[in-house]
Amino acid sequence: MHQPRRALIAVGEVVLIALLVPFAVWCWNRGVVHYSYPLPDHPPLESTRFKGNWIGASVGLVTIAGVLLLDAVRQTVLAVRTRGREQGEEPDV
Repeated sequence: MHQPRRALIAVGEVVLIALLVPFAVWCWNRGVVHYSYPLPDHPPLESTRFKGNWIGASVGLVTIAGVLLLDAVRQTVLAVRTRGREQGEEPDV
């Protein structure tokens, strides 16, 4: 099971996660718009508009980053784990 090339795959996935998360934050910030309407002799009216396409893109990117994180952990475990028995030895059943 010890396959060092899997460590390179895990590093690549972590780099991709590092790119996806800031892009997801950027999408989220584009999806939330604050409005302020000033009124004479009154506090201003505050309003927030949520744009679903940007919020949805952000959620999708974070979901992809989460799946990549799980796979990076799996790839790392497979890269460093060694077998507990010899290759030719029969397993106890």
